[in-house]
Amino acid sequence: MVSDQIGDFIIQLKNASMVGLESISVPYSEFKFQVAEKLKQKDYVKSVSKKGKKIKKFLEVELQYVEVDRKKKSKIHDVARVSKPSRRIYKKTDEIFPVKYGKGSLILSTPEGILTGEEARKKKIGGEALFKIW
Repeated sequence: MVSDQIGDFIIQLKNASMVGLESISVPYSEFKFQVAEKLKQKDYVKSVSKKGKKIKKFLEVELQYVEVDRKKKSKIHDVARVSKPSRRIYKKTDEIFPVKYGKGSLILSTPEGILTGEEARKKKIGGEALFKIW
């Protein structure tokens, strides 16, 4: 059993994108589904779907690729977990900065749900910094 479900999820996304897989399947949770929807909104993944019934639900995530010189290149280059189960990191509004000079995103868990760093700054809301993706 994995103790850090979000950490495991983002590492699976990164590893799948490095080897060129089209999609991955992970055990379903509402929190992972919301994170995946935010990644879809930021155009890191192509689609997110919930499959299965009752206890055997899983999340199907299709990765986004772009074609560069007739080779497919993933939109996900790297991920970095910020807040861990052993050490939670919370950010105030004035502590949220752009990731990789605006080329990446910081994903936060806030009282209003899962938000990116830009959305949290606009709404003037802080929260737990989950991970950075670029």
